[in-house]
Amino acid sequence: MSTDLPSPDSSHAGAVQSLSEAELRARVVSALREVLPADSVLSAREQIVPYECDGLTAYRQRPLAVAIPDTEAQVQAVLQTCHRLGVPVVARGAGTGLSGGALPLARGVTLSLARFNRIVEIDPLARTAVVQCGVRNLAISEAAAGHGLYYAPDPSSQIACTIGGNVAENSGGVHCLKYGLTVHNVLKVRGFTVEGEPIEFGGEALDAPGYDLLALVHGSEGMLAVTTEVTVRLLPRPQLARCIMASFGDVRSAGDAVAAVIGAGMIPAGLEMMDKPMVAAAEDFVRAGYDLDAAAILLCESDGTPEEVEEEIGRMSQVLTAAGATRIAVSESEQERLTFWSGRKNAFPASGRISPDYMCMDSTIPRKRLADILLAIAEMERKYQLRCVNVFHAGDGNLHPLILFDANDAQQLERAEAFGADILETSVAMGGTITGEHGVGVEKLSSMCVQFTPAEREQMLAIKRAFDPDGLLNPGKLIPTLARCAEYNKMIVRGGRLPFPELERF
Repeated sequence: MSTDLPSPDSSHAGAVQSLSEAELRARVVSALREVLPADSVLSAREQIVPYECDGLTAYRQRPLAVAIPDTEAQVQAVLQTCHRLGVPVVARGAGTGLSGGALPLARGVTLSLARFNRIVEIDPLARTAVVQCGVRNLAISEAAAGHGLYYAPDPSSQIACTIGGNVAENSGGVHCLKYGLTVHNVLKVRGFTVEGEPIEFGGEALDAPGYDLLALVHGSEGMLAVTTEVTVRLLPRPQLARCIMASFGDVRSAGDAVAAVIGAGMIPAGLEMMDKPMVAAAEDFVRAGYDLDAAAILLCESDGTPEEVEEEIGRMSQVLTAAGATRIAVSESEQERLTFWSGRKNAFPASGRISPDYMCMDSTIPRKRLADILLAIAEMERKYQLRCVNVFHAGDGNLHPLILFDANDAQQLERAEAFGADILETSVAMGGTITGEHGVGVEKLSSMCVQFTPAEREQMLAIKRAFDPDGLLNPGKLIPTLARCAEYNKMIVRGGRLPFPELERF
């Protein structure tokens, strides 16, 4: 049984892959300029440097070239050209991903979809929006606001991240507890296979003909198809939303309070947790009025009609107090509610102000283990001699520990990687998973060896082969090779800036 994808076996592909990098770049650039305007193909060093990484800046690689199409016909032509040449393609949106999913290949093409930023249609009666893949998450809600509607999934990067990237990673956000992840709010995805064949997943009707593959493309990290257009579900804006800020003297009480709220039969619009170091960093950045003496705080939101909100806020306050809250503040205005959330929404930039670099992890655990994982991370801080600030989608157990380090110090980077792997392994041991919404990319390849058996990984590769037999669409991501898992199991640490054997043949 093989867990490696085959190399392209056409004579064209073989001839191209035998070329030097400079010769290959010249061949690829020339071919791309036959299907794109000259200024839509970037190959000079100063032009492609901005594309060398995504939000995971610890790993960088420049591609052969960057193609920036304007139309779906041009996307199709780029894919057909690269497939004919046997050259791999990595699709890229805004580059806000945090797992290296858009990391380029040295002998590959980066397909930038930044120009696909048009909102095609807002249908207030059907409560849907048809948008191109490069439309920013927040822009959908801004466009729908005049109809009293909005798009519910709201990642913290929503001001910049694109809907195409949200589909690729199945992104969530602070309100996903009540309103669901991207997959629960998308009706249809349109795009192209690696060969340039048009493909659609889902549909605007209640059910779509054929196999139900809509969920499959969500979280597929650009490995099955290139998304160009998405139809999303819109929701009516709640009449009122209010937020509770609850302080706790220890993380155990805060974690137990999360379980108590859900156990009482309430599904808050948002339920987030921040530990003391994260609270301090966020408060210094945005002045949200956070309790700096608390060991942890919870942000617990209710939305709906005024009557529903009043009743739910009262119930939640009682549950939080019974669970050990030392202080409770309830927003009295929309501005105060947004202020409470501003610290949580700016947790990542706030962390960037207190450390040269940070590695944002992403795993999920059962809600009842929140305190256990926090205490385990505190032990890891001592073990790896690095600080870590913690913020959680507490309601659904999705963790975002931010490991603080200096990437200019190779030893610190190595310790940060080991720290992150330890968090992921511990999450699995506690009954969780290695990712909630940031994806696997290249960051979590080794951790896939812990989470899944060889047989399970082979099933994933079988799906990949069904869509991309030659392994040219974002290869080397998400699914580790046998070689990587063998090394990981032997605890062998690779050196170099790109410790990913999955990428080496490209």
